[in-house]
Amino acid sequence: MKDILLMVAKRLGLGLLTMIVISLLIFVGIEALPGDLATAILGQNALPETVAAFQKELKLDLAPHVRYFAWLGDLMQGNLGNSLANGRPVVDLVGWRFANTIFLASTAAVIAVPLAVLLGLLAALYRDSFFDKAISTSTLSAISFPEFFIAYILIALLSVKLIVFPSISNINDQMSFWQKIHAIILPSLTLTFIVTAHMMRQTRAAIINVLASSYIEMAHLKGLKRMRVIVVHAFPNALSPVINVIALNLAYLVVGVVIVEVVFVYPGLGQLLVDSVSSRDIPVVQASGLIFAAVYVSLNLLADILSILSNPRMLHPKSR
Repeated sequence: MKDILLMVAKRLGLGLLTMIVISLLIFVGIEALPGDLATAILGQNALPETVAAFQKELKLDLAPHVRYFAWLGDLMQGNLGNSLANGRPVVDLVGWRFANTIFLASTAAVIAVPLAVLLGLLAALYRDSFFDKAISTSTLSAISFPEFFIAYILIALLSVKLIVFPSISNINDQMSFWQKIHAIILPSLTLTFIVTAHMMRQTRAAIINVLASSYIEMAHLKGLKRMRVIVVHAFPNALSPVINVIALNLAYLVVGVVIVEVVFVYPGLGQLLVDSVSSRDIPVVQASGLIFAAVYVSLNLLADILSILSNPRMLHPKSR
């Protein structure tokens, strides 16, 4: 337990350092945007006095490193600033949008994770069979297609031809849970197609790798059924890489939904990020980028911890 706690402390420290580096990269990236922010927001016809006053209000008259540390200090206190587009606190803007993104990602994960693990188990069970080849080919094809292509195919089939689900996934607080589910089926299926392929192939590869172990051969010699060998003996010992790939794909479900949200006009954090970039709403862009980065780093940390708990030998890799 002491080793695990020490590992968690190290990972937390590395995660915090990573977040600081990411915040610096976000700030530098925004600083590198062409044009003057005040002029872009106020327009070319704005008076010089108005532009100067606006720059002072946004602290644009200060040196970049001063502004960065001031922004970082406000961030540590939970102050994300106000939107330049409407003057509302950024926390209020991103809160509801981030909740919508989590709702979409969770719905896709509930479908994708059990489906991917089941298909991976069956593909390993019937290795080199027609079923295995068909599943592998299908998942490889799904990985090859970009998200927007799958999204438009689903819209054409299930929204235009069959008219089963809406092509615009607009949800609000007045809708019931099942109304929201019906509205987000198409973006959820789009994400499911992408992440299921990755998780299924990794699950299959991990189980097949474990099946080459001597204790698995002993289980076969004892006369155990192949299904029991895979489910009871092979799968638990293949959990470490499977957990890693599931966590990475869950991170993708949250962080990589920008394109899907834009295609379906879904009111999530990804759509807000795109709109804010278009309108040069810098505080919202910074907050959205940091939230996505924090989710990705946190899920990677969780993956490391769960992998080690499922396989304690990873604490001492040299001894394996």
